Amino acid sequence: MPALPPTAALAGVPAGVQGNGVWLGRRQLFVRFAAEAETATMYTPDALAGELQRLIARSSYHSISVSGRDPMANAAFLEMAFAKHPPSLPVMLDCDGQRPEVVAGLARHLALLQITLEGNPPETDVEHAIASLRAAAAAGIAHALVLAADEQTTDGQLLRVLSQAHMASGQMAAVVHPPASGADENRRWLNFMEQAAALHGDIRLMPRLPRPTGMR
Repeated sequence: MPALPPTAALAGVPAGVQGNGVWLGRRQLFVRFAAEAETATMYTPDALAGELQRLIARSSYHSISVSGRDPMANAAFLEMAFAKHPPSLPVMLDCDGQRPEVVAGLARHLALLQITLEGNPPETDVEHAIASLRAAAAAGIAHALVLAADEQTTDGQLLRVLSQAHMASGQMAAVVHPPASGADENRRWLNFMEQAAALHGDIRLMPRLPRPTGMR
């Protein structure tokens, strides 16, 4: 009896404007793996591939964003979906980088691996994220680090992670999102950018956009 294909719980495949990271402001299709509290629909790889083909044919998008709850845990599902029906748009995997061992297998399907770290994550999370950046560099795909600061995040914490990431890959793009309440602290962020630019060449400071209606 043939094995059944894997399935994944997705919170739909909505269209929206990317509010985070390198492709901020781009209109995308979002493949979002559902969190426990979200209403989810079960997809097979064929169903996801078909849904993407249908949506791409109906409108214009810059790219596809794969995100949500632990998308790296669904690497086998994504590999099957993209291998059988390669999407006609570039694909970005936006995640926290906690499963670096899956990057090599996914690399041929990705245009961009974006690692997003929120606030001041534990050191073990930073180590895994940097290992994912290193794996993306080794696989020859574009990769980015996004540091989303909150009100408790210090400049020293941001600079420490940026320095560690630079040692893993000098080719990454780096984006820092200041907290909404700190967006007007011009002197602080000017000083921060001066220090950050001395650590890594490709770094951008940008406010986040609100998430589109119906997305979290």
